[in-house]
Amino acid sequence: MAMSTVSLLLWLLAVHGICVPVSAQVCRLLGQSALPLISADRDINIGAIFSLHKSALLKIHNFTAKPEPTTCGSLNLREFKFAQTLIFAIEEINNSTQLLPGVSLGYKIYDSCGSIAQAIFSGMALMNGYEETLSDTSCSRRPAVYAIVGESNSSPTIGLASLVGPFSLPVISHFATCACLSNKKRYRSFFRTIPSDYYQSRALAQLVKHFGWTWVGMVRSRSDYGNNGIAAFEEAAKQEGICIEYSEAIFKTDPEEQFLKTLEVIKKGTARVVLAFMAFGDFVLLLKVIAQHNITGIQWIGSESWITSQNLAETKEYSFLSGAVGFAIANAKIVGLREFLLNVHPDQEPNNDILKEFWEIVFLCSFKNSGGCTGSERLAELQNEYTDVSELRIVNKVYTAVYAVAHTLHNVLKDVRSSTNTSKGELPTPQKILEYMKDVSFTVKTGEKIFSDASGDPVARYDLVNWQSAENGSMQFKHVGFYDSSLSTEQRLQVNQEHMLWAGNSGELPVSVCSESCPPGTRKAVQKKRPVCCYDCIPCAEGEISNSTDSSDCFPCDLEYWSNESRDRCVLKVVEFLSYTEIMGMVICIFSLIGVLLTAIVSFLFYLHKETPIVRANNSELSFLLLFSLSLCFVCSLTFIGRPTEWSCMLRHTAFGITFVLCISCVLGKTVVVLMAFRATLPGSNVMKWFGPLRQRLSVVSLTLIQVIICVLWLTTSPPFPYMNFSYYREKIILECNLGSVLGFWTVLGYTGLLSFLCFVLAFFARKLPDNFNEAKFITFSMLIFCAVWLTFIPAYVSSPGKFTVAVQIFAILASSFGLLFCIFAPKCHIILLKPEKNTKKQIMGK
Repeated sequence: MAMSTVSLLLWLLAVHGICVPVSAQVCRLLGQSALPLISADRDINIGAIFSLHKSALLKIHNFTAKPEPTTCGSLNLREFKFAQTLIFAIEEINNSTQLLPGVSLGYKIYDSCGSIAQAIFSGMALMNGYEETLSDTSCSRRPAVYAIVGESNSSPTIGLASLVGPFSLPVISHFATCACLSNKKRYRSFFRTIPSDYYQSRALAQLVKHFGWTWVGMVRSRSDYGNNGIAAFEEAAKQEGICIEYSEAIFKTDPEEQFLKTLEVIKKGTARVVLAFMAFGDFVLLLKVIAQHNITGIQWIGSESWITSQNLAETKEYSFLSGAVGFAIANAKIVGLREFLLNVHPDQEPNNDILKEFWEIVFLCSFKNSGGCTGSERLAELQNEYTDVSELRIVNKVYTAVYAVAHTLHNVLKDVRSSTNTSKGELPTPQKILEYMKDVSFTVKTGEKIFSDASGDPVARYDLVNWQSAENGSMQFKHVGFYDSSLSTEQRLQVNQEHMLWAGNSGELPVSVCSESCPPGTRKAVQKKRPVCCYDCIPCAEGEISNSTDSSDCFPCDLEYWSNESRDRCVLKVVEFLSYTEIMGMVICIFSLIGVLLTAIVSFLFYLHKETPIVRANNSELSFLLLFSLSLCFVCSLTFIGRPTEWSCMLRHTAFGITFVLCISCVLGKTVVVLMAFRATLPGSNVMKWFGPLRQRLSVVSLTLIQVIICVLWLTTSPPFPYMNFSYYREKIILECNLGSVLGFWTVLGYTGLLSFLCFVLAFFARKLPDNFNEAKFITFSMLIFCAVWLTFIPAYVSSPGKFTVAVQIFAILASSFGLLFCIFAPKCHIILLKPEKNTKKQIMGK
């Protein structure tokens, strides 16, 4: 390595001093060496960096004098417990005959004080050692340790992994969860025994969705842990349809004003659920401010950094956290750890100041003052975060990290010995250890299977914990579910909601939404300039439905269906046709039957008086045939009522056309008879022999036959058929008879109209012929009514909707039939019944 590079590394090593050259090849460190707080040198040493103290006291340097060593304050019992767990695991491995036989592990534990700079400083000391005099060969020797366990926080770990990565020195973290550390291009030698926040963030998003919360507030640490965790959560929340009302960031070094500002945002927010994705140290400071202002009623969701903190759970001022829910690393039981922790004593290492500091803190005494610490105090009598082994979630990850290094070393040494055929073999290089660590797989004594994916992350398995009040007033962590990323998407999250308590120890699930759910039959309409979770519920339009809650759109029903009143279901459209059961159909039936009855009465009356002059006048056969055809016309109207079928559609139009032509033919025959009769009275006239009874019958048959032929052609080419009309009404179906051939229909109607017009003209000419009873004027009136009815029928028929089209046609049939019946036969019936004296030949002939 070039001398300039050596000098640069030595300068980085001496954060608290400078390195000045003694000769061309030797540097002497000015300043203090970075010494481990706890160490034991053995065959192979493992490095570790923990935040044994909660904070580093910041000092302002004027760069005019040698900086003094960094001072750390407030011993962190949890991190001290991590350090002792690492020592316990190493001693356990050294006593094992199965793992690393003949090789003893040592350790060098450094304190980062929660500082990124101090973590980097400690990492360089673990790589280079801590001699005061360094030469140009210092960089070519093996590192002081072969792997580093730590750090507990993401930001210091990022700095540490960035530093040691180029030198292929493995870093195994037990608590750095930032998803950014999964980037193997930047952190090629980084591994961890705790899942990445990528999985935790997605699990939290699924959890929020599971409980129906779509409107949440967020508070995060302004660090790599909080920023990356919340970024992953926001991405997953967007996919799950969850909206963020606010997102506040704080850090433990922020002034109190920043915490108060965050508190005001939480108070003014309408979200009842708040996600705190925060490091433990940051969250404690926020909780103190919340406790001072008595903020309650918030449903807290926590990240794994604080959700199982006994320190928080045992603090009664934080009782407002009751009901908090979040994911925690799976708990474990480590056999023998409690006994090891309780055996820690300052006498084990009299020169180790941190053991004395620990003893003074837990027993609230001092070794410096007389009557203070005696050393006879018993840890077993204490109940604190250090002695409690009920929650070994993160402690187990430290334990697992040590075993991961040990198994890697075991595999490396085994292969080295087999390749060199020696009992000892050479010590492996960091590059070799890094290569083997990528594929390490083993099962720890707790029964957990340990292996890493391509990013150096283990399988994400979390316990879902719920804070519930214990009998002594403190909080206990109730296991209410789990999350396992190795399972299918539908099975990853399992929640036992029946055993959960919520904010304020309530058994009722809180509601946190910007807008209430839209019921079926409505759709969501996003409010202007607000998140998608804030919306109005708009009823679906007619013919559209939404059959689910919070539907974004209404969906049109199929052609034969229509929406019900509540717009949540498609029902079959009402099929409309003129039915016998409805009032209009009943009225028409009654009038039709009345017409048939009146026709029958007239026929019976004429039959009784068939020999009288008034019946015999104008051909009684045509009269009876006309009465028969009129009865058929009345009956024909009934074919238009009822559900249209193929047969009824063909019958109603053809029967109507044929019966009316038969009727008009008879009237036409009677009209011609009147005209011919008066022509026959002229001298020398023999007209009647050309229009006698036989020819009258033939004319009726011929005229009717033409209509029959037209109908046959219509039925054979394009007959009428039942048809569902969807276009006239959107909400119902008009079941009607499609005409088939429109030409056929209008031909039938036109032929009937032509005969009617011809009959009207002839009757009109004969209306003033001299006679006491001139039937021509009554025929004229009847045909006038007939033509008027059918002329008004055409526009009414075209413009009438649905079943009213059929009703108009029936009305035209009945009106014209009654017109013929009354105009032609009523006067005769009047004479027969009321004026029998006029029913004589003399009266009929007149002049």
